[in-house]
Amino acid sequence: MSEAGARALAPRPIGVDEMATREALRHLVTAYGHCIDRRDWELLRTLYHDDAVDDHTPYYCGPVDGYIAWLPGMMANWKATMHTALSALFAVDGTRAQGEITARAWHLTLDGERQFVAWGRYADHYEQRSGVWRFARRSFILDHAEDLPAAQGDDFGSDGVGTGRAGADDPVHARLTLFARTDA
Repeated sequence: MSEAGARALAPRPIGVDEMATREALRHLVTAYGHCIDRRDWELLRTLYHDDAVDDHTPYYCGPVDGYIAWLPGMMANWKATMHTALSALFAVDGTRAQGEITARAWHLTLDGERQFVAWGRYADHYEQRSGVWRFARRSFILDHAEDLPAAQGDDFGSDGVGTGRAGADDPVHARLTLFARTDA
């Protein structure tokens, strides 16, 4: 690690401006998972700068518009997904920042028989332009994958509980009016 990188990650006093930046970056990372899981491609596009690159090699690596065009077909293979950011470590340098985001991406097959879980990290580059932080480059690093049967267990009497859905008809959009989609 470079000396500058070591300083960026070492404990030190963090001012209010940097705390606000870190919270903006955390929001960006969390919104990404929401967009993927709710299949909200319009909102997802707003998280990236126009010249951004997304690297999900070997599946896709290139301009963000190509990534977003590729996603609906790839995500059509899954009945449900849940992308969770587990921890976030940021290094901020003015209007540029980098982040290592540990993540769990859970996928349920269309027939509900299998679940695929990817454990990994995102290596992100962010830039603040016109006062707004967005992804400049997002890369996924796979650390471990699991392919497991999806056991159907006792639901403990949960009849009537809202059931998550991949798209615009997910209950969150009705229950949280500020989350309402414009493309629904």
